[in-house]
Amino acid sequence: MNRPTTSTAIPARALKLEAVANISASFELFCLASGLEALCEMMDHDAQAICGPRHARGHERQAHRWGKTKGKIGFHGGKVEIERPRLRGFDGKEQAVPSWEAAVAEDWLGKWAINQMLINVATRKFARSVRLPEGDVPAPAGAGLSKSAASRRFVALSAARMKEWMASDLSGLDLLVIQIDGIHMDEDLILVAAIGVDAKGDKHPLGLAEGATENAATVQALIDNLVERGLDPAVPRLFIIDGAKALSKAIRRTFGRAAAIQRCQVHKARNIMERLPKSLHASLRRVLRQAWELDDADKAEKLIRNLAQRLERDWSGVAGSILEGIDEILTVTRLGLPKELRRSLACTNIIENVMSTVRRVCRNVKRWRSASMAMRWTAAAMQEAAKGFRRLKAHKQLPALRAALEAHQNRNSHGVLARQANAA
Repeated sequence: MNRPTTSTAIPARALKLEAVANISASFELFCLASGLEALCEMMDHDAQAICGPRHARGHERQAHRWGKTKGKIGFHGGKVEIERPRLRGFDGKEQAVPSWEAAVAEDWLGKWAINQMLINVATRKFARSVRLPEGDVPAPAGAGLSKSAASRRFVALSAARMKEWMASDLSGLDLLVIQIDGIHMDEDLILVAAIGVDAKGDKHPLGLAEGATENAATVQALIDNLVERGLDPAVPRLFIIDGAKALSKAIRRTFGRAAAIQRCQVHKARNIMERLPKSLHASLRRVLRQAWELDDADKAEKLIRNLAQRLERDWSGVAGSILEGIDEILTVTRLGLPKELRRSLACTNIIENVMSTVRRVCRNVKRWRSASMAMRWTAAAMQEAAKGFRRLKAHKQLPALRAALEAHQNRNSHGVLARQANAA
């Protein structure tokens, strides 16, 4: 027994005429109908080009018409039904309609899903965020508006984008500055990220690595990934970190013991003040600010040592903390950089801003099921943050940084050769 195969999809022209009559009530439906009608005309044109005019004969035909069927196409984050022609070649196989294949090949649904989730739209509210509640746009079963469908599309597209990003070539970037920092995603999960600044002052998210703690192995995994993708360890660069010893250890292991490392002065001042009573905060902040602003690194170091000496009697532990890593705190001063450039490069504000975007994007996640899930979300958030990157304020002074780094490398290489000669 033959069953009727008449399509239940609404013809595009009838849908458009109905929408025109009620355009004030549903402009969205009118736009949908107009687009569907245009697509139908394109598919009819393709069918005529492949099969020739209806009932025509001739050797130029490549296939013949085989009725119509229902298809689904992406619209506003979901899918809508449309009638499309079927073509069958003379070998009995289905033949593609070029305009239909082009329309369904674009992953608009995945882009809708990832965009909505990056702006903190919950998957439960996805359908309402992409379709007007009072609208008349059809949403049949399987329209792809459910929370699980949106989640699947986000997972697929974010994983693909992260894979492409983590394998991108870095050899073409003239990086002068690299900032590295970690962010705690869960009790036993931390991600270490890297942001680079090139010679023009443009900022680039470079990579991610996951680990249970911010130890040297986790940081080394990130650095190894950057080197494999084209980051030349022989090129002198300035590394800016928050003060974690694991970061310094991994950097020196790969880029040499003489690598220029700047500890974040903001983190240093904050860590010191948190251990002192509020009555001492103003005087401490004043001394540290004066030291950061000095152009002479020796005078700045002397000022900091005098501060530690004054605190030695009553706050010996804090005095030791002030002197810890004092060489790395004044790296930008020892390099002789201009004051405006020192202010931009003496702290980890660049990567801290990226981490704030990661926290905002990920605030709807209640439980991290795996490290790969955290990696996908963080990579998507870092690429979202990159859309708002601005050029470094003191970018015109970056040639001075390149010259200072090259001079620093030459001095240290000559020192190593001299020590080797003396030992021989």
